[in-house]
Amino acid sequence: MAHILVAEDDTAVQSFVSRALAHRGHKVTSVEDGVQALEALGGSEFDLLITDIVMPSLDGIGLALKVAKDHPSLPVLLMTGYSAERQRAHNLEELICEVITKPFTLLEICEAAEAALTVEPMTCH
Repeated sequence: MAHILVAEDDTAVQSFVSRALAHRGHKVTSVEDGVQALEALGGSEFDLLITDIVMPSLDGIGLALKVAKDHPSLPVLLMTGYSAERQRAHNLEELICEVITKPFTLLEICEAAEAALTVEPMTCH
């Protein structure tokens, strides 16, 4: 299965997403912000990045921009509970696969992740 990096500062959401994806057989690495995500990306290969938009240090939008530049074949799935942030992400359609709105179900996050994993590289970006 896939190796997925989850960047989420809310520990409850991070745990929910990580457990849901692990239950589907994926290997999951979880971090608390965009800076930690960049560090993880520098040390391991990932098949998908799932990141919250609103995080301290480096937010999900900044992280997606950096990933698109440094890891162009890595699909990015954004999560947000804020409609204004969803609109900000809308302007990044060419860089991300999807924006999933919180709250979401276990099935919704798993289906979004699996859809992002099945697209051809660069199709999301």
